[in-house]
Amino acid sequence: MTKDILLSISGLQFMADEDGPGEPVEVITAGDYYKKNDKHYVLYDEVMEGFEGSTKNIIKVSPDCLDITKRGVSNVHMVFEKNKKNVTYYHTPFGSLLIGIDARRVNVAETEENIHVTVNYDLEVNYEFLANCDITVNIKSREGGDFRLS
Repeated sequence: MTKDILLSISGLQFMADEDGPGEPVEVITAGDYYKKNDKHYVLYDEVMEGFEGSTKNIIKVSPDCLDITKRGVSNVHMVFEKNKKNVTYYHTPFGSLLIGIDARRVNVAETEENIHVTVNYDLEVNYEFLANCDITVNIKSREGGDFRLS
């Protein structure tokens, strides 16, 4: 994997009181990659429309865990660990939320030029179930040719 990567993050929520999934959300951006102590790290900046400044993001991937840290306009440290519930505060410009992340499945598939992570988790806000969610993170070398989401 090269230092310069393309990153795709997509998610889908299945709300408790709705029929079928909600609208998928997807972000594709450039970032920096490195590997340290058998963990994969991705760094990228995110701009929120309507707000000055940006949010610095760090994604850490290990075999059974996806770890996302945001610092800037929004601040949070979310840990998606297989078969473990993690609770944290998500600080946004609109206020803070207490969120619970209960990951049931974390799959990491790795090749020389691509890392594909899928997570299935329950999301709680203020200790109340909100949704069943899926998140997919695809990390690909920029030199690897066309970037296609799978």
